[in-house]
Amino acid sequence: MYKHLLVPIDGSALSNATVDQAVAFARSSGARVAFVHARPDYAATQQGALMHAIAPAAFAEAAAGNARALVAKAEAAARAAGVACTSLIATSDRPHEAILDAAREAGCDLIFMASHGRRGIKGALLGSVTHKVLQRAVVPVLVAAMESNLQLSDEQRALATIRDEHRSLSAVIHALQQLLDEAQRTDRPPGIELLRAMIFYIEQFPERLHHPKEDAYLFARLRQRTRECDALIDGLEAQHREGAAKFAALRQEVQALESGSARALPRLVQAVQAFAQSQWAHMSAEENLVLPAASRHLQPGDWAQIAEAFDGNRDPRFGTEIDASFADLASRLINLAADSAGATSSTRSKR
Repeated sequence: MYKHLLVPIDGSALSNATVDQAVAFARSSGARVAFVHARPDYAATQQGALMHAIAPAAFAEAAAGNARALVAKAEAAARAAGVACTSLIATSDRPHEAILDAAREAGCDLIFMASHGRRGIKGALLGSVTHKVLQRAVVPVLVAAMESNLQLSDEQRALATIRDEHRSLSAVIHALQQLLDEAQRTDRPPGIELLRAMIFYIEQFPERLHHPKEDAYLFARLRQRTRECDALIDGLEAQHREGAAKFAALRQEVQALESGSARALPRLVQAVQAFAQSQWAHMSAEENLVLPAASRHLQPGDWAQIAEAFDGNRDPRFGTEIDASFADLASRLINLAADSAGATSSTRSKR
């Protein structure tokens, strides 16, 4: 049985579905997973070369892009399932080579990927990344899905978005923990502005975007269809309302750290750890109890409304601009935290 899977990711809906499949496969077989993301070589473009010369800091931010956020969300999915994982970010304009190199260097015995399946003359001449991997791989390749066959129902769209939002939140919380762990290890306090920004995100993202949609659509529809989850939903909604007190305590510890209190950092580490555990338990209850119940009881019309709400198109309170701003903020925070604490995923460049 395969014991070490290489899973290429690109942030698409197809890629996110493949992460779910790969993690489930790895969990059932006792395997570990290595995620790889190949980002374009920004320095090789005309704009990138110019920016590198006149604005190095802006170039570094643009070149980093959302790669770390993508692998961080994939890692969050693996951690939630108890699957050991590593990740690699490769800078390459030949992603099939980056995938094959990663499989060889990590010692993977299976490449688990999907295919976007380009059609027509262009696709036939150039060939897809998956096709090139299949042609040149020396280990087995499992093509888990084809984009042309991926017809997501409203239910699947809604569930995918809910899980993806959970992973975004988990990734930022995990980055915050790593930042604080590094501060303790080096006995150097982390940057206060970065700490404040990360706490702002983990407070405001669920409060302004995620929890209101769950309460107004998912939980409300489930209550209408069945009474079996009432006690569970009551508890989850209460946890949604109790967040303010937890964040007040976190902000107080950050203020104490800024004032120079010697015990502020250990207290902040403990407070963040307790908060992280409560959030992971909350999201686990939703994914393992509420979502399966919703799949059993909700009707197609319910899922259509839920999917539309989570897509940001139905309710004016939840606009796509807010979705995009939080996604950009999460990516920037993960990059800054990685730069400050030292990235845990390896990075390689190949042109």
